[in-house]
Amino acid sequence: MGLGLGIAGAIALAVGIVVGHLADVCGARGVYAATLVVQALATAGFLLADGFWLFVLAVCATAGAKAAGLAARSPLIRHYGGDRPQEFRPVVAGPRWSALRDGPYILLTALDGIMAIQFKVLTVAIPLWLVGATSAPHWLISGTMLTGTVIVVACQVRASRSIDSPKAGGNAYRRAGVAFLVSCSMISLAAGVPAWAAAMLLITAVVIHTVGELWHSAAGFEVSFALAPQHATGQYLGVFGLGAGLAEALGPGLLIALCITWGRPGWYVVGAMFALTGLVAPLAVRWAQRSQHTRQIHLEAREEVQAA
Repeated sequence: MGLGLGIAGAIALAVGIVVGHLADVCGARGVYAATLVVQALATAGFLLADGFWLFVLAVCATAGAKAAGLAARSPLIRHYGGDRPQEFRPVVAGPRWSALRDGPYILLTALDGIMAIQFKVLTVAIPLWLVGATSAPHWLISGTMLTGTVIVVACQVRASRSIDSPKAGGNAYRRAGVAFLVSCSMISLAAGVPAWAAAMLLITAVVIHTVGELWHSAAGFEVSFALAPQHATGQYLGVFGLGAGLAEALGPGLLIALCITWGRPGWYVVGAMFALTGLVAPLAVRWAQRSQHTRQIHLEAREEVQAA
């Protein structure tokens, strides 16, 4: 299963960029609808997966269609953006695969990918740490996940309301990094204390971590859209999804190696990694904004020349 999921993750990384570009060229609505149909058929295909290769085929189709759908959906989100609608036009102006040549955007993709490892803290690292290193009751695994889910459902709109510009997104990355550092430190302290103290530390850490998750998610959504050119939204968002895809594939192993195998020091290393990523993010956002401004000037100059 691990091998099959790894193969599917690698395929999904490439599919997202290709389909995002296809959505820009051919129109996002039809491409997105097609990815939903493929996801439905591939999910039903698991009923027939009674061997390794059938499983690999089903999981690759499912993961690839999911990644493709996220990329194809991006231009639709931009077009029907509520209070900030953007005009969508299916013309790719400029060089093909321009997103892969956009250094600042690639850096933001990498930073968001590092930060996205935090999603695996709640679903992989905390359950293993709780069972193997603390005296907290095992049913608390469900309690931590339920706590995080409730906070996300109740607070995600309010938490993201003020993150309405790339600068605000960069600052939110920084706040998220600090929150993750605090939560990881508290999780590490849950080992070697009475069950009631371990439970209190873990629940408090989950609350703080989930607040950081809200800031991180809102920041990623804001900067990924705001810093992508309108004519290549799908392509750019497909590239941005590479960061989360790599975190999905590599995050569990990294957290297990550091936090579970190494133990308490590993939690501090992971927390410091998140904090440093959050500190670098505002600088990367400012670089991307300058690059976007320069690109816009060049585009306007070229259009003036063509008009003349």
